[in-house]
Amino acid sequence: MKQMESKKRAVVLLLSLLGLCMQMAVYVYAWMEIYYPYLAQFGKVNFYSWGHRLTLGIYFVLLFFFENTYGGLKIGYLKPFEVYFSQVFSLLAVNVISYIQISLLRNWIAPIGPILGVLAVQLVVSGIWTYMCDIFYRKFFPPRRMLLIYGERSIDDILGKFATRKDKYKVTRCMNIKEGVAAIEEEVQGDYDAIVLWDIPTLDRNKLLKFCYGKSIRVYMMPKIPDVLVQGSEKMHLFDTPIFLTREYSLRVEQRAVKRLVDIVCALLLTIIASPVMLVTAIVIKLYDGGPVLYKQIRCTKDQKEFYIMKFRSMRVDAEKDGVARLAAKNDSRITPVGKFIRAVRIDELPQLFNILKGEMSFIGPRPERPEIIAQYVEDMPEFVFRMKVKAGLAGYAQVYGKYNTTPYDKLKLDLAYIENYTVWLDIKLMLLTLKILFKPESTEGIDSSQITAMRQEEDK
Repeated sequence: MKQMESKKRAVVLLLSLLGLCMQMAVYVYAWMEIYYPYLAQFGKVNFYSWGHRLTLGIYFVLLFFFENTYGGLKIGYLKPFEVYFSQVFSLLAVNVISYIQISLLRNWIAPIGPILGVLAVQLVVSGIWTYMCDIFYRKFFPPRRMLLIYGERSIDDILGKFATRKDKYKVTRCMNIKEGVAAIEEEVQGDYDAIVLWDIPTLDRNKLLKFCYGKSIRVYMMPKIPDVLVQGSEKMHLFDTPIFLTREYSLRVEQRAVKRLVDIVCALLLTIIASPVMLVTAIVIKLYDGGPVLYKQIRCTKDQKEFYIMKFRSMRVDAEKDGVARLAAKNDSRITPVGKFIRAVRIDELPQLFNILKGEMSFIGPRPERPEIIAQYVEDMPEFVFRMKVKAGLAGYAQVYGKYNTTPYDKLKLDLAYIENYTVWLDIKLMLLTLKILFKPESTEGIDSSQITAMRQEEDK
């Protein structure tokens, strides 16, 4: 098993390197045959070999950075479409930066045709590469055969999640923890590539985890909230034993200062850039039904402090005439035609830039919820208040790695993972990833009626 995993990792690395080299080759040709001669004729550059190496090296570093950030190199880990979509986004970003660099060398706007040609060829190469990699991966690396260990909670949800990746995972048997730890320990040594620990008592889970670790058996474990908190703790060595420190506050003073500075700078820049879009959106909404352009609603931010969040109105004026707070559902009849479009491309969120400038929100953080909905969640999930240890955000960890219709409990764990593992780089990475999810339709889906009332069961103690 260890040898197989090592081979798989080596193959993925080689395929990733091959993909990068093919995309790089297209740009090398365009630079050496088109852009460099173009710049040289104006006397703007006179590169020797190291000058070319530096220029091409910068392009390669940027290409690797964006593809690694967006997931364009995660062959087998992500679905083929996800890999290709990430490659498209990465190539677009890198070529835009490269075109700006070339224009700066020219001191004028450079011809855009060659860089568009580079992008077009790279997209074709990327599509073929992704398709061939998927075929290769499926042929030589079949889905992992897994044993699912579960407790009182229904396994329909987790089985449904694994079913979406039949190319990578295959749950071949399910065992209830009531069958006994001894029987399960015997079973896990059977013909399985991994086991899944799903919502079982902590005592039994720890026994199985240590047993599997001792036997070098791969384990997929769905964490509980305390696990997420411990994951973000600080490792200390005060004495002759490891200590995990979970602090009483979330972000340190210097982290809050840097975060606020980034919020102000980014919000000001985006407000200036997006101002024409916001003006057109406001006019279209007003012309459609004559109602108000902005929709203000009470939301909660840090320490459950209430504020008025601002959005472009996407629903009918009488969407909540009965005064009952409701989350948007799939095919919600309350959403106007204009609203469907601005929600799909997230234009409705732009007025929240002013909430950020006022200090009520941050760029990255848990999405702000309505007080009524928070009260509903807290009844079954008291830990929901933990996510309000930091300011609410325009985008967040749960929005990037989850979906609009991800269950509240799973969103909570994602938000806590962000709070407990905060770094400035994590904020920057989430900002970059947010640009990608803007174009993913499932990130703006409404929730099913069954999900509105679906809450987690009380955690095993």
